[in-house]
Amino acid sequence: MAFSTEIIRPYKGRGVRCALFDFDGTISLIREGWQQIMTPYFCECVEALGTGEPRDAIEAEVREFIDRLTGKQTIFQCIALDEAIVRRGGPHREPLVYKTEYLRRLAVHIADRKKGLADGTIKKEALTVKGAREILIGLREAGIKCYLASGTDEPDVMAEAELLGVDSFFDGGIHGARDGLTDCSKEAVIKELLESERVQPEELVTFGDGCVEIELTAAIGGYAVGVATDEKTGDGVDPWKRGRLLSAGAAMIIPHFAEPETVLKALGL
Repeated sequence: MAFSTEIIRPYKGRGVRCALFDFDGTISLIREGWQQIMTPYFCECVEALGTGEPRDAIEAEVREFIDRLTGKQTIFQCIALDEAIVRRGGPHREPLVYKTEYLRRLAVHIADRKKGLADGTIKKEALTVKGAREILIGLREAGIKCYLASGTDEPDVMAEAELLGVDSFFDGGIHGARDGLTDCSKEAVIKELLESERVQPEELVTFGDGCVEIELTAAIGGYAVGVATDEKTGDGVDPWKRGRLLSAGAAMIIPHFAEPETVLKALGL
C-alpha cells in the first residue's frame, strides 16, 4: 500500500523543540501480537469464576478495557481485570500477580524475536516500524531533542531499544513503567518538559499509536502525530488504529515513517 500522510490540522507553531515517542507499535514491532496474549489470558481468569457468561460477552468486556488503557502502564489493564473479577464476586488479587503471569506468557511469544535480534539472524529493520530510524536521524540533525516514553516496563524498553539500535537517539531519556508506581510515564515526561525544560506546548510534537500520548499532547496544545501502522504487515494504515487516534485528537495520521522528509517538512523542519 502506498505511503500517505493525512494532515487534519497543519502545524502552526513557532517551531518544534522536542519530540516525544511512544515505543511499541510506534518504533518497535518486537511485541506485535501482545493483545493476542493478554486477551485470552484475561478471559481465562474471568471464565475461571464459573459465572456461566458467554465467552463472547467476556471477551468484549476484556477487549474494551484493554483497548481503552493501551498506552498506559500494563498494571492499569491488570487493575481493570481485578475489578472485573471482584465485580463478579471473585477474590481480589494484587494486579502485579496478573501482570507477572501476562509478562511471562508474552516473553515466550517474543523470545525468538529478541534472540534473533541479539544474534543477528533477524535484521533490526524487520522489527522496526518503517523509517523510524530515519525520522530519528532527521530530528537529531534538525536539533530536536527526543524523548521515549512507554507503558512497557522500563528495563524492557531500554533493552529492546538497544536491540533495535535506536537507544542512542533519545537524549531526553528512555522512560517506562516501574513496579509499584501507577503514575503515567508519558504524563510525567510531558510535565517535566513543560515545567523544568520550559518547553511551550506548541514546541512539542508527539508520535504514538496509542490514545494516551495523543490525548495528553492534544490536551495541552501540542502537536500529536498518530502512527497508525498495520503491525501485522508493517505497511499501510490500520483503520481501527486510525479511528482511535483521530478520536484522541491526532493532528496528523501516518502509516509509518517511510518518507521522513514529508513528516519533517510538515513540522517546518
